[in-house]
Amino acid sequence: MLKPHPTVLRRLVQEYEARLRSGTAPDADGPRLSDLAYTLCVSTGTRDVEDALRTAHRWLAAAPAPVPAPSAGPGALVPPPERHRRDTAAAGAPAPA
Repeated sequence: MLKPHPTVLRRLVQEYEARLRSGTAPDADGPRLSDLAYTLCVSTGTRDVEDALRTAHRWLAAAPAPVPAPSAGPGALVPPPERHRRDTAAAGAPAPA
């Protein structure tokens, strides 16, 4: 069985549990809460959201610690914008007038 990426699974669990704790009326959160429960079940190969949460927590405990995203400072691994532009002159297109 394919396992979801730990970051994705962590976000699903956090949002589901936050909505449960929020204390809002179930009708107000109903569709989103149902979508989250369904996605958790599909992601973990279970049929019950409680089983899905137990499985997700077990998988997340065994997953490597999340790696923080690099900063946008001078040492960041972000390619310069020029790499994304296409050189139309080199591709045989007529030069702009």
